Amino acid sequence: MTTGFFWDERCFWHSGGNYAGLLQVGGLIQPGGGLPENPETKRRLVNLMRVTGLWDELATQHAAPATDEDLLRIHPPDYLAAFKARSAEGGGELGLRTPFGPDGYDIACVSAGLAKGALFATLKGDVQNAYALSRPPGHHCLPDFPNGFCLLANIAIAIEAAQTHKLTDRVAVIDWDVHHGNGTEAIFYDRDDVLTISLHQERNYPLDTGDFTDRGSDAGTGFNLNIPLPPGTGHAGYVEAFERLVIPSLYAFQPDAIVVACGFDASLVDPLSRMITGGETFRAMTDMTMEAAQDLCDGRLTVVHEGGYSEVHVPFLGHAVLESMSGSDIHAPDPFQQKFDGQQPNDRFNRYVSTLIAEMEETLGL
Repeated sequence: MTTGFFWDERCFWHSGGNYAGLLQVGGLIQPGGGLPENPETKRRLVNLMRVTGLWDELATQHAAPATDEDLLRIHPPDYLAAFKARSAEGGGELGLRTPFGPDGYDIACVSAGLAKGALFATLKGDVQNAYALSRPPGHHCLPDFPNGFCLLANIAIAIEAAQTHKLTDRVAVIDWDVHHGNGTEAIFYDRDDVLTISLHQERNYPLDTGDFTDRGSDAGTGFNLNIPLPPGTGHAGYVEAFERLVIPSLYAFQPDAIVVACGFDASLVDPLSRMITGGETFRAMTDMTMEAAQDLCDGRLTVVHEGGYSEVHVPFLGHAVLESMSGSDIHAPDPFQQKFDGQQPNDRFNRYVSTLIAEMEETLGL
């Protein structure tokens, strides 16, 4: 099995400027720490794969940046012009929690290009499946409003380009980032050729989106699925939601290709969430998605990196996903496994989560 791994050093050079957590430094806010979204989680994933040898088993490659034509299928000209101008001035912020430094526009185009390159390689059969180490991320970005560290809608840009070039018709997007994929949802909300599924911690970020009742509009009614899970959901809850909601929805939709918005911020030790997942959770979700992709679309699976803010944990979670995608025997044990096993929800909480999932399943008629 050939797994493509698309990456670019320039994505590690994306900078959000002088921040402390989510606050800009100044006044009484002291310097230190930087933004949660930083290059270390991604760089350490690459480093870990090189040390274990998994890197040598992947078809590592680069991709051309997304073009103006690619971007304009999703983003209006005035937004792109403002972004480009601010970038040329040294950076700044255009939306909500989306600071960027010099060359921010160009690096964002590289990031979107990695997602496009990975999807195209999968659809053309150059690789069996592919992983794009995109940074900055994209699933929160609206057409005209950057949001939550996301400056361009990477996955939407890639899908639109693939459909324009007649490489695919029907695409399913599974977003397992712990935050709601509001940008991807909004872009495809009224369309029936893209199924968007977001599995997220309820009322985390954004606070006002991600309800189960938001099912799409017009032609897209029924083609958007939000699966909000309560804080504290652990491995069993994620697996059950996948088995009872995500996978049946894929089979009902019958996609030509599957794209995963792969955030690792549901990690047990992530600073921006309150979920309890580890390497085995991401391995299980990847395995189930791969099995469905094999049945539905000849294994055409593209995974695009999104969030995840634990510098220590993210590399091991990413390694687990890529182990499964590539079928590798190389294993990097999750160093938090013992802690993960010891902090899983009790049976009472698991029954509560199971009840919520069952109610969603009944409503959907799955």
